[in-house]
Amino acid sequence: MNQKLIGVGIFCVWFFAGASAQLPTTTHIQILKAEDARRYDKTLAVLFKNGSEKVRVRAALAAGRIGDERAIPALTALLEKDTSTGVRAMAAFALGEIESINGADAILNALKAETRAVASVPVTARAVEAAGKIAAANAKDERSKVLAEALLDTLESENNRGTKQSREVVLLALTAALRAAPKDTKRERPDKTDSVVAKFLTSVDARVRADAANTLSRVRAKNGNEALRKMLSTDADPIARANAARALGSAEDKDALNILLDAATEDKDSRVRVSALRALAALKDAKAAEPLLARGEELFTKYKAAKKPNFIPNETSEFIEVATALGRILPNTDNQRADKLFADFGKIDKGHSPDVYIARIRIGQKRGDGSSPELTDWKQYSSLAQVIGEYASIEPVSEIGKQLKTEAPTVFRPLVLAYASADPATEGKRMLAGPDVLQAYARFKTADLGEIARTALQNKDVQMRAAAAGILADLPSSKENVEALKTAFTKALLTDKKENDAQLSILDALYKLDKTQSLSSLAEALKAPDYLVRTKVRELLKGNDGLWKNVIPFRIAVVDAVVQNKFKVLPYAPSSGTKLGQVLNTDVDYRRALSRKNGSVRAVLTTEKGAFTIEFFPEDAPLAVDNFIKLARARYFNGLEVHRVVPNFVMQDGDPRGDGNGGPGWSIRCEMNMRPYERGAVGMALSGKDTGGSQWFVTHSPQPHLDGGYTVFGRVSETDMLVVDKIARGDRVLSVRIVEERKH
Repeated sequence: MNQKLIGVGIFCVWFFAGASAQLPTTTHIQILKAEDARRYDKTLAVLFKNGSEKVRVRAALAAGRIGDERAIPALTALLEKDTSTGVRAMAAFALGEIESINGADAILNALKAETRAVASVPVTARAVEAAGKIAAANAKDERSKVLAEALLDTLESENNRGTKQSREVVLLALTAALRAAPKDTKRERPDKTDSVVAKFLTSVDARVRADAANTLSRVRAKNGNEALRKMLSTDADPIARANAARALGSAEDKDALNILLDAATEDKDSRVRVSALRALAALKDAKAAEPLLARGEELFTKYKAAKKPNFIPNETSEFIEVATALGRILPNTDNQRADKLFADFGKIDKGHSPDVYIARIRIGQKRGDGSSPELTDWKQYSSLAQVIGEYASIEPVSEIGKQLKTEAPTVFRPLVLAYASADPATEGKRMLAGPDVLQAYARFKTADLGEIARTALQNKDVQMRAAAAGILADLPSSKENVEALKTAFTKALLTDKKENDAQLSILDALYKLDKTQSLSSLAEALKAPDYLVRTKVRELLKGNDGLWKNVIPFRIAVVDAVVQNKFKVLPYAPSSGTKLGQVLNTDVDYRRALSRKNGSVRAVLTTEKGAFTIEFFPEDAPLAVDNFIKLARARYFNGLEVHRVVPNFVMQDGDPRGDGNGGPGWSIRCEMNMRPYERGAVGMALSGKDTGGSQWFVTHSPQPHLDGGYTVFGRVSETDMLVVDKIARGDRVLSVRIVEERKH
């Protein structure tokens, strides 16, 4: 590998990421205001022609973040004609962020062999990245196939360059390939993605090998198994081994059984063990049962010794992975050794880890023996619901199992009815289990499901109503369901001031069930103060002009919305009673956020497993950093439970509800940048574009498929990641302390 080229590529990435810090403050505030309003207009168009390279780079990034297709011609001109490599690369990045198929021609031109021959590495790298994003967002368009072919040709060309290939281009192309690959989950009609990507499994660069295996895993390729088995057995890099295990599981490679077993039980790195466990679950080979049971028993012994009040042992996450794998490997075997192991775990866990209990009933079904714990908190109710719901999908072979499956919905129904009509003010935290209870019952597809969902649609809890709307969306359309949804939407606009989940879910359900009848509610949505609710209307109607243009009242509502700039984010109006989907920042906020430099501010988080530090990137994501700091200084994060841990992926925190659905009562926009999701990257959690609030995550390992899709606003050092690695679901962040350098 050409070290000089690698160094240049990496330098360019960091240069682009931090260049905005050197902009004139007044100009930068102009750009931030345009981004906050999602407004592409003359402000940015003029800045594209600014004499400063850094201003043009930052303006191009803003256009990508805003996502307005009208910027495509100007970005194309920058990509093709600007004299600055930095500007051209950012223009390509921005076209990828917009994700419009109308940007395809510019990207295809940038990826022509003759263009690549004279282009700089960063431009080609960002063009190939954009090709993947545009192809993924427009999978049904024929031009997406052309984009996929172009990026694979680029990858093939880099492979042919041998040691002179560009690491930056290769890495971005490998991830672009997984985005652009045909969405055929069974890979019955694979394109050349598999064969081209597999060539990089033997790269001398460990990260390239790991990313190639990651791509093969996600496209479910079967052609690289021999190289992947060797990688899992001998590669010195743990990420390469972990991704090789994942790819072998996706390929359902039976010949990898013994290698995967060794990795699952003996590898020194937990990320490799977890990936191998998931692969074994995919293989479903009973030969894996005994070694995994032994491993589970070993982990449980350590778990039991370490368990104490308010402390979750480090072994918890891996034990759950073992249990999940055994549940897939031993269905309906009534394996007594597994049953005892899970029962013993349950006596200590007391119903807080649903995956273990689901695995237990998959292996064998039996009536309770009276030893189940008393249900005292919402997590136990949630676990119970998920376990009962699992009966809808399993196919028992024993008579007792068949009886339990038949009885499940009837036994479950009283609890479901109670939750559907429960008052959150009375139930308190127990209400958090409501959506899980409702969704578990929906799996049985009972005749009364519509009636129960309509009852839940009137609940005061926002997440209950969101879940109810999702359930109704999957039922056959009926006048009763449509009218209930319309009534619920009107009420939600009046009552839901801190969460928009129900409003968005109801709109989705209405449009799916009856497009014509949904128009009156869509017209109401156009008047909502929340930008995300208003733009949901545009999203639903995209490509379906014939539906509404002849409906005069709705057509008037759309015209009125356009005239009043309702498809932009409007300034905060206190009279609206909500902060959702509005511009909350003032010039004072912008100046404060822009005054910070990378490395000047950090957060020290104390958890039940130790302390770790987040170093922030305010030059790359000034408003995301500012939002976190404001919340931390208000002690918002203190005492919050880590509600999500997916080993070898992320740990996630920042939810005041604790169920993954909570937020601060406002939303912040995305600040996509070129920072990659390496191990230890800190990003904003989302439920869709521009839906950030208070939830954030740290990556356990590189996650290139997240690049450009979630805001990176900080990082955790490798030393401190040893603390993050120990955190399990249910651990708490005890305190967050901001340390900021003062200006002299």
